[in-house]
This record gives sequence, C-alpha cells and structure tokens, in this order.
Amino acid sequence: MTDGKFIDFDNLAQDIQELIRASIEVRKMSYSPYSKFKVGAALRCDDGTISCGCNVENSSFPVSICAERTAMARAIADGKRKFLAISIAADTIDGVITSPCGMCRQFLAEFNDIPIYLTSPTMTKILQTSVADLLPLSFKLGSHIST
Repeated sequence: MTDGKFIDFDNLAQDIQELIRASIEVRKMSYSPYSKFKVGAALRCDDGTISCGCNVENSSFPVSICAERTAMARAIADGKRKFLAISIAADTIDGVITSPCGMCRQFLAEFNDIPIYLTSPTMTKILQTSVADLLPLSFKLGSHIST
C-alpha cells in the first residue's frame, strides 16, 4: 500500500488513540469461526461518539459482514450521518497491514471522505490514509466524469 503514512501511536492525538484502542477491543468480539481472521472497526461520529463493529462470518460466506460496515450500520441506525475518522484493527498478512475490502471502501465513500487508521492488534504499525486515497473514483449515483 503506497497511499498514506505510517505514524507512531504515541504521536497521535488522544481522540485518535481512543479510536484505535476501541477498534482493537471490539476486534475481540469478532465471530469468525471459519477464517479465524478477526477485524474490529471504531467509527468516530461528528458528535464525538464512537460506533464499533466487528466482522461476523456466516457458513454461507457472501452473507458475512465486515467490521467497517457493521460499525457504520450501527451508527446509521443511531441516526448518525457525519463521521470524522475510522480505525480498523486486523491481523497483518505477511507483515502487511490489512486494508478495507472494495465493498467497505464504497460503503465508507457514501458518506464523506474521512481519515482511516489501519492497525494491527499490537499497534506495531499504524497507517493513516483516507477514503479518497483507497477509492479515488468512488461511485456516486448521479455523478459522472466528463470526457
């Protein structure tokens, strides 16, 4: 992953540290009996509240839901529509930080471009990026690119 920058946890603002800790904590609640791949997401809403979610697998894999969409759906169900940042905690794969899948990138892009903090559960690596960096030409109904 080339977009974004690695940041030391201690150099982050307190509210971002809190968000990262929340994503690591909710990751423990993951229901992932098939892949054993646990993911937690913590979404900061514009009123300062944090909405958390974890991945929930199903034996029919397409029915599973990712942590990012779980956190956003929870916030939306609580009436939230504006978000400030999201932290996503997942295992690294071969030492590389895991980033959101395409479906989650599009789901995040529906609302607003926000900072994304990607981390491992040990916080040894924290990558700050954004929705626009991960999905630069997101689909928006009614929008188009002029040629």
